[in-house]
Amino acid sequence: MENRTVDVFLTELASGAPTPGGGGASAVCGGIAAALGSMVGNLTSGKKKYAEYQEEIEATIAKCGSLVKEFEALGKKDEEVFAPLAKAYSIPKEQEGRDEILEAVLKDASTAPYEVVAKANETAKILERLAVIGSRLAISDVGVAAAACDTAAKGAAMNVYINTKSMKDRAYAEDLNKKTDALVDETSEICTKVYAEVKKVLIGG
Repeated sequence: MENRTVDVFLTELASGAPTPGGGGASAVCGGIAAALGSMVGNLTSGKKKYAEYQEEIEATIAKCGSLVKEFEALGKKDEEVFAPLAKAYSIPKEQEGRDEILEAVLKDASTAPYEVVAKANETAKILERLAVIGSRLAISDVGVAAAACDTAAKGAAMNVYINTKSMKDRAYAEDLNKKTDALVDETSEICTKVYAEVKKVLIGG
């Protein structure tokens, strides 16, 4: 993901290569949501109409910038953990220690997508505020960001679930699924609300 142009990323995503995949795509959606949040902040910053929110807007721009970099790093991390996972699955089932090796890499592979879900949750809360204090001239971009953020959370969750499904440690797996579910539910609720509010501003209803 890192240092790729959009067209290269999409070409690789469409190919038969195992990476990038859904995890990387979800991280990109999160990065897009955070970048749009930063854009709305920059379009709002310095405007007299929103002067009372200037300090908060500046903090929002900084936070969104950090989130973009974190999503980029998580997309790269998601790709890096695939090779050890594929290698572990290729170990003969009768080989001693296979289960322990596979369990460890499954836990590693679930970490990046779970963190994408968590970062999407942070982003959603920022967008919820931007829907109130952001420039009305960029309100549609808040709606786009909300849609991308919702996709990031739901998409990354799929990569958590596909890994927890194969874990032997069911207590760990079920706990991670539960935490993921809670974050996705909250994120989706916020994003759906923001999207609806933006739509109402744009077309009424």
